[in-house]
Amino acid sequence: MRGRSLAGQFLAFQLVVVAVVLVAVAGVSVAQSEGEFREVRGQRMIAVAENMASTPIVRERTEQHPADPFVARTLAPEVDRAVALSGATLAEILGPDGTVRVSSDPSRGGARVDLGPSRADEGRAWFGDADIDATHSLVGQVPILSTDGQVLAVASVSEAYPSIWALLSGAGEGLLLYLGLGAALGLVASWLLSRRIKRHTRGLEVAEIASLADHREALLHSIREGVIAVNNEGEITLLNDGARDLLGVPDDAVGLRVGTAGIDPAVVSFLAAAEDGEGSGGAGDTVIATRTRVLTLSRRPATSQGRRIGTVITMRDSTELAALQGQLSSHKSVTDTLRAQTHEFANQLHTISGLVQLGEYDAVRDLVGTLTRRRAEISDAVTQRISDPAVAALLIAKTSLAAESDVALSLDPQSHLAVLDPALATDVITLLGNLIDNAVDVSVGAPHAQVTVCIDDRDGLAISVLDSGPGVPEHLREAIFARGVTSKPEVPGGRGIGLALVRLVTAQHGGTIEVDDGPGGGARFLVRLQAVSHHA
Repeated sequence: MRGRSLAGQFLAFQLVVVAVVLVAVAGVSVAQSEGEFREVRGQRMIAVAENMASTPIVRERTEQHPADPFVARTLAPEVDRAVALSGATLAEILGPDGTVRVSSDPSRGGARVDLGPSRADEGRAWFGDADIDATHSLVGQVPILSTDGQVLAVASVSEAYPSIWALLSGAGEGLLLYLGLGAALGLVASWLLSRRIKRHTRGLEVAEIASLADHREALLHSIREGVIAVNNEGEITLLNDGARDLLGVPDDAVGLRVGTAGIDPAVVSFLAAAEDGEGSGGAGDTVIATRTRVLTLSRRPATSQGRRIGTVITMRDSTELAALQGQLSSHKSVTDTLRAQTHEFANQLHTISGLVQLGEYDAVRDLVGTLTRRRAEISDAVTQRISDPAVAALLIAKTSLAAESDVALSLDPQSHLAVLDPALATDVITLLGNLIDNAVDVSVGAPHAQVTVCIDDRDGLAISVLDSGPGVPEHLREAIFARGVTSKPEVPGGRGIGLALVRLVTAQHGGTIEVDDGPGGGARFLVRLQAVSHHA
C-alpha cells in the first residue's frame, strides 16, 4: 500500500470493506438458511420416520421376527419408499443397540450406529445432527414400540445438509443477484469516491499533505504579527501564537465563538463585523485599544473557489507607537499653547505700543497692572492647589489655550496635588492633557462653554474633567475608549487615539476610568489611580 496513491489506497480499502460486507451478508444468509433447513426438514424427517414406523408390515415383522435375516428383504421396499417419498438421503431400521437391520443402502446392513444424544431408544421421537459415513446429516428417529410399550427397533430417516452454494441459492429469491449488484455498485461507488478524493486533494499524496500542514503550522506560528481567522458562523478557525499573546486568549480558543473566547469586547465587535461581512474588504487599518494594548487590525475576506468561507484578521502591537503619538500630541499641545500665548502677548504689546505713541501713559500703567494681576490670579489659583510644577504648568497653559477657543477652563477649589514622582508626573500630564483637549473640543460653541478640572491625591489620585458639551450616550461610553485612529478620514464613535491612550495609561497604573453625565449637562471623565508616589 505504501507505493499506491491516496486515491488508490482509499479504493483498495473500500473494496475490502465491500468484500467484508458481502461476506457478512452471505454468512448471515447461510446461517438463516441452515436454521430454516434444520427446523423444517427436521420435522419432516420425524414425520417420515413415524410414517415408516407405523406401517403395519414394519411393526409386524419387527415384533414377530426381530432376528430373522430375511426381514431385511421384506422391509427393503418400505425403507426405499420412505426415501422416495420424503427426498431423504437414507432410511433405516435400527435395533435398540444401534445395529442397522434394514437400510436403503444395502452396504450398511449390520453396521453399528452410535445413537448418541438420540432419545429414540428410550421411546421418544428425536431429530438432530449426526455424521453418517462422514457426511454431516440431519437425522429424525422414532421408536417402534411393542404392544406392552417396549422399544423393539428405531426408525431412522436422514438427509445430508446442503452445500453453502445451495444454501445461498435457497436463501431467498434473487439473493445472489442482489449480492452481485451490491458488489458492482460498491466497486463503482468506491472508484467514484477515490476520484473525488483525488480531485479535492489536488492530486497530493498523504506525505505531501502532511508536509504542507507541518510547514503551514510552522510558518503560521513563527509570524510575529497576530493572525486570527473566523468562519461565516463566527467561530475561530485559526489562531497563531502572536494573536494568543496580543488578545490574551487560551490555547484551546480554536473552535469557540468569538464572543465566548475571552476576547476584549472592542475586538469582538470588530470580529463580529467581519462575521457579518461588513467592511471585510476595507482598505485601511483600524486601531483598537484594549485595556492593556493598542492593536492595529486589518481584515480581508477568505474565499475558496469563489465562495466566501470566512475572514482573516491580522494584528500588530502598536502600544509603543501610540505612546509616541501621545507624546507628539502633547508636544503639539504645548506648541499650540505657546502659539496662543504668543498671539496674546503680541496683541497686548501692540496695545501698549499704541498707547505709548498716543502718550496715554496712565492707561499703559493700568493695562500692565491689570494683565499682571490677571496672570498672577491664574498662576496663584493653580499653584496654591497644585504643587507639582509640571502639572501646574500644563493647567496654566491649557487655560490660555482654552480661552482662545472661548472656553473657560477652571480648577475646582477642592483640588489638591503634591509634588509627584517624575515618571508618574509624565503619565498624569498625558492623562490630564488628553482629557482637557477632548473636553475643550466638545465644549466649543456651547452656551457658557466651561471645563472644570478637579485633582485630588488625598486618597489615591483622582482626576475629574467636566465639560459642557453634549455628553456621551450610555451605549458609547465603552466604545469611545476602544476605537482609535484609522487610515479613513472619519471614524464613527471615536476621537482619535487620545482617549484610548488615557485608558491604556490608567490600566498600566492599575486604575480605572469612568464616564457619566455631569450635574449640569455634558460629560464627566473620572480617572482613579490606586498608588501615588510623591517626589521627596
